[in-house]
Amino acid sequence: MNTTEIFLIAMLIILSVPYLIWRLGRTEYFAPLVVVQIVTGILLGPGVLGAIFPAYYQFVFNPAVIQSLNGVAWWAVMLFVWIAGIELDLKAAWQHRRESGITAGLALAAPLLLGCAAALVMLSSAVGAAWVGPKALDWQFVLGVGMACSVTALPILILLMEKLDILRRPLGQRVLRYASVDDVAIWAVLALILMDWHRVGRQAAFMASFVLIGLAFRWLMKRLPQSDRWFVGLIWLAACALGADWAGLHYMVGAFLAGAIMDADWFDQKQLDGLRHHVLLVIMPVFFLSTGLRTQWSVGGAAVFIAAAWLLLASVAGKLIGVHLAGRILAWPRGEARLIGWLLQTKALIMIIFANILLDKQIITSETFTALLLMAVASTMLTTPMVKPLLQKMAGLRDRQA
Repeated sequence: MNTTEIFLIAMLIILSVPYLIWRLGRTEYFAPLVVVQIVTGILLGPGVLGAIFPAYYQFVFNPAVIQSLNGVAWWAVMLFVWIAGIELDLKAAWQHRRESGITAGLALAAPLLLGCAAALVMLSSAVGAAWVGPKALDWQFVLGVGMACSVTALPILILLMEKLDILRRPLGQRVLRYASVDDVAIWAVLALILMDWHRVGRQAAFMASFVLIGLAFRWLMKRLPQSDRWFVGLIWLAACALGADWAGLHYMVGAFLAGAIMDADWFDQKQLDGLRHHVLLVIMPVFFLSTGLRTQWSVGGAAVFIAAAWLLLASVAGKLIGVHLAGRILAWPRGEARLIGWLLQTKALIMIIFANILLDKQIITSETFTALLLMAVASTMLTTPMVKPLLQKMAGLRDRQA
């Protein structure tokens, strides 16, 4: 069979297997299709099905097919991160800056500190060297893993709150503000971790150019008809991703900056929601499989699962503690901090993107990447089962008070 035919076999597997598991297994309550696609990518990767059936893996996922899939995955994730940047609502966060600053700051700082502590424990373990990438300094590894424990996936949070029917309600809008502020902090810390002192001149030139050209870009976009903004926005996305990668930051950092400098109200909200939905439907499954192909278990399955559980504990406990402290400071009603804390546990996509960048830059190893991936999936799967009963309880309490 030629490469095109094998590529189409791979696409058939990527699109059909997760869908059948999701639909026939009726997993929506605890594992939406996005999560099933991520888990399926892990199972189809070299560490699980590839180890059991190596002939299948070598035939379907040969170097030529993987190269083709990677190209699709790169563009898919750039589009997704770009949309995430556009959807940031920092104006609303600024209007409620005290509440947003306290909540987002504590929701980020507490899991960051616990995640850094978990990373230090991993470093000091018997297989500590197996977790750290060959190009990482210890502080980069510790900060990177700690920040991975702090991430909230804004696009997936939006999808989740839509299904729970709270997105357009005051509570949903508050949670979006907190997640938006954290998103900016996450990418800022990532830029710090990736700072290459050998290329600091390039990075400074990129950031200066981004600011100056970005001002001109904003001036132009406001004067274009809405139909033209989509085309010009995509050109801007490719240019920013290229510039960031050339500077040594990473093309996904550039993609996020390209979106963050844009205003969501430049576009029709339904069209923006539709684009996000179609990117998730049409091309992001390729990114999920490509992510699964990068997982490794060479330190032993038990060690990877223990590390994932350790990181999950740091992530969940840190987020709940941080939001609880914010609730005490801001005098929230009883139970609200716990509900918001669990909503902010949603990690899946942005954390996986974040971990992919750390792996690309050799800050972490494939084994650490696998542990982080498992942690992100588990954290996201916990969200709906924990949030739904809390929403029902709070609704019942309001009814009794009324």
